[in-house]
Formats: sequence, structure tokens, C-alpha cells
Amino acid sequence: QVQLVESGGGLVQAGGSLRLSCAAVGGNVRLSNYMGWYRQAPGKERELVALITSGGATNYADSVRGRFTISFDVAKNTVLLQMNSLKPEDTAAYYCHANKILITATGSPANYWGQGTQVTVSS
Repeated sequence: QVQLVESGGGLVQAGGSLRLSCAAVGGNVRLSNYMGWYRQAPGKERELVALITSGGATNYADSVRGRFTISFDVAKNTVLLQMNSLKPEDTAAYYCHANKILITATGSPANYWGQGTQVTVSS
């Protein structure tokens, strides 16, 4: 099995920055279809924020493009989400997702979600 361990959430003022990390245990973040960050605000559906493919291609939601950057930290087997110029509407629980990541123990692909980390942006 693969465990996704998230960190980096917190409370920040509007205009500030945070960096989220998602470490994969039991799988390699580069051996997946893609790694993504999603978010869910109270009363709203979970939405894609950003994703990065195994080849390094990225895609962003229109609402965060130009402010957020997703990347790999290969040495730490981690996916990072650098969030700059944060806005109150960015407040949500952020979830890391591994799409078809190869399980090291079995070599089989599977999908996984992290436990979520809260980001709160005050105005």
C-alpha cells in the first residue's frame, strides 16, 4: 500500500505564502499517472487545484494559475505545492492525490488520497 503524508497547512494573512508537501511512503511519486492537489471548502465539492505528470507536465485551475506552483522534490519523494499571493477564497482543506501510483511492494497501480491539511487565509 501507499501512504500519502501531507504537511504545511496553516493560517496566513491574505497576500501571504504557504508551501504544502506530500510525501509518498510505499510508492514513488515519479512512477504514477499524475500527482495532484485538490481542495474542498465547506459546502463545496472537491476541486482540482494543480497536477503534475510523471514527465513533469503541469496543469492548474484557472483560479490559481500564476500564483501556485506544483513540483517534485525527487530526493524526498515528495510533491510540493507553493502557494503565493493567497486569497481568502483559497481557504479549504487541501488533499494530495496519487493517480495510478505504482505500489513498490507489488508493482501494481492504485489511487490514493492523503488525509488533508487545512489552509486558512484571513482577510
